[in-house]
Amino acid sequence: MRVVLAEDLFLLRDGLVRLLEAYDFEIVAAVDTGPDLLQALVEKRPDVAVVDVRLPPTFTDEGLQAALEARRQIPGLPVLVLSQYVEQLYAKELLADGTGGIGYLLKDRVFDPDEFVDSVRRVAAGGTAMDPDVIARLFASTTSSAADPLARLTAREREVLSIMAEGRSNAAIAERLVITERAVIKHTSNIFAKLDLPVSDDDNRRVLAVLAYMK
Repeated sequence: MRVVLAEDLFLLRDGLVRLLEAYDFEIVAAVDTGPDLLQALVEKRPDVAVVDVRLPPTFTDEGLQAALEARRQIPGLPVLVLSQYVEQLYAKELLADGTGGIGYLLKDRVFDPDEFVDSVRRVAAGGTAMDPDVIARLFASTTSSAADPLARLTAREREVLSIMAEGRSNAAIAERLVITERAVIKHTSNIFAKLDLPVSDDDNRRVLAVLAYMK
């Protein structure tokens, strides 16, 4: 699987390269600026991009903007964004472009190799990988209004939705919450009914649709 990596800190970039290569990923480009990232994505057309939000020259959102521009030129390009902090604006901007695999992880997740690699693979396959802390913050920003559709959900349905938004399957949700898969299916059906969303067997598409309510 071909990866373009963007991270300005040399030690972290080198560590990520070594980690991904150890799991049989091919790093086709490892860059440290926004302009270099955009060029690499357009030229290399990787299976997935792993991108730090803040890159030189201004260290604001060059990484994210380069990734979004690349997705405009290459629709559906899978992008996993890494950030030091939960930044709602950046998460929402990424989610607004709801085609193809997307992910938003805090850099702390990198220290769990299996979880991080699983997220990279899931995004490359067209799925989602949302950090639980990011999801919690998005929930907080959308449920302050009683008129918001999410206000219709029960506490258990919110738990199911939160884990679903990470890109997890029904079986994984059932294991996390220690309930049956049948119960998860029932909660999922209730969630989509309350949010006026059509039920779909495509988990990735369902997650992206639900995440649209978190913007």
